[in-house]
Amino acid sequence: MTRLRNYFLTGFVVAAPLAITAYLVWGFIGWVDSWVKPYIPARYNPDNYLPFAVPGFGLIVAVVLITLIGFLTANFIGRSIVSYGEYFLDRMPFVRSVYKTLKNILETVLHERSDTFKKVGLIEYPRKGLWALVFIATEARGEVRDLTGNDADPAVAVFLPTTPNPTSGYLLYVPRNEIMELAMTVEDGAKLIISAGLISPEYQQETKKLADEAMAGKARRAPAGNGEDSLAK
Repeated sequence: MTRLRNYFLTGFVVAAPLAITAYLVWGFIGWVDSWVKPYIPARYNPDNYLPFAVPGFGLIVAVVLITLIGFLTANFIGRSIVSYGEYFLDRMPFVRSVYKTLKNILETVLHERSDTFKKVGLIEYPRKGLWALVFIATEARGEVRDLTGNDADPAVAVFLPTTPNPTSGYLLYVPRNEIMELAMTVEDGAKLIISAGLISPEYQQETKKLADEAMAGKARRAPAGNGEDSLAK
């Protein structure tokens, strides 16, 4: 019975993540299809002339349309249309606040050169001696920067997620010198939060890997004429 139980638990550990991942992916595809397919003309919808539904066709159409919108927006005519649309939305009291907020968030998060939420750190919260995992966002700007920090030690916006649901949490402004940046990735940090500390990234192996890469880089940059002495250094 003990052996059968171990077999069952091993199979559950292997099958459960696969099943949950497949369920989430399939649910996302179905959700997008349910939104997009009703707007596809009947002549172009394969579900109308095939004996079975084609899952993911709506998702493909959505990706193509979004890419096309981005292409059209990049030229002068597209920018003019977007500017006119934003001018119209700016005259609507509630809609303009929601639109501008979402646009600013997406522009900040999706900016190619932005370091938003690419680093994980530790802060002493809610008191000294207790450490909380945070995702580092960006330096404070505007009024918040003037009131909470200075040029020498600017305040940094961090997101303090809750366990086990990292999508909810708190926005905190912390002096940069009080943030301890970690070497782990954001994905590893999310795993640590979701598992309530049960899944910890392999810090020692990662540190050794980085050290080996650094040594290899030094060896490649060393002058060829120094021979073994350069490699030893």
